[in-house]
Amino acid sequence: MQEIASLADAIDFLNEWPGNRRDLIHEAALKACYDAYDERIPVSAARNAFFGFAKRAAILEDATSAMQWLAACKSGNGKVKV
Repeated sequence: MQEIASLADAIDFLNEWPGNRRDLIHEAALKACYDAYDERIPVSAARNAFFGFAKRAAILEDATSAMQWLAACKSGNGKVKV
């Protein structure tokens, strides 16, 4: 099990996804995450895309706890500060 706690975590997870298991939903989720990181779309749109990918891939353990990074986000640019 792997916790996705931020937008950066979601991007890393999607980039590490095996090439032979990637599809259009994976591509859309990864693009949405990059677009949110670059402030082109809201973080909520990236969250929805990632959630759809995780649901389709049957890897989502618990939707509420797995997506806490969005619940903690207030409106803003969606960038992760390190």
